[in-house]
Amino acid sequence: MTDGTAALDELERDALTELVNIGVSRAAASLRKMVNKQVILSVPSVEIVTRRSAASLIGQRESEDFIAVQQQFEGPFSGRALLIFPESNGLSLARAIVGDEMDEADLAEMEDEALAETGNVILNGCLGSMANMLQHTLKMSLPEVHRGDSTALFGVLDRAADESFVLFLYINFSVQDREIRGYIAMLMDLPSLEKLKKLIADFIDRVMA
Repeated sequence: MTDGTAALDELERDALTELVNIGVSRAAASLRKMVNKQVILSVPSVEIVTRRSAASLIGQRESEDFIAVQQQFEGPFSGRALLIFPESNGLSLARAIVGDEMDEADLAEMEDEALAETGNVILNGCLGSMANMLQHTLKMSLPEVHRGDSTALFGVLDRAADESFVLFLYINFSVQDREIRGYIAMLMDLPSLEKLKKLIADFIDRVMA
């Protein structure tokens, strides 16, 4: 499913998985402080796929529409990051964050705000610490909440879909015993992805030296 021009070799994939897991565990620690509840985040798989493949991957796994928190990132590699949940998981996550005592009407009003804040903490924590370990910094935009099917979220219908790639992370996410599954996707064009690969190669050289 990976495209030859963007594929990682085994060492690069292992290094990227390690960077992602450190980033996600730091994001979980930040979220834990924010909500004052037990938060566990793990990333069982990391793949680089085309936008079409990413859309069909989650479209096949889930039978409902999605909620996504989106942030643009700029730096040595640029693109947009999405934290994606099946729609029913989004409400469950919002409830876990704002508390069980809130009634449904108030929760619905606060859902986007709670999700935007959660997305901001997770995406900033994950991408920020990855960039840091690669000895660079990223500038992140403010979070926006979007809803829709996988085709809409990944912009599959626009012309650039065949020239851009997705660093696609499947995440297991639990907040105080609520099991919530989701995805983190970093959408990048080929030059950005090549820059990321170069930074990963430099990181491997430093670690192996």
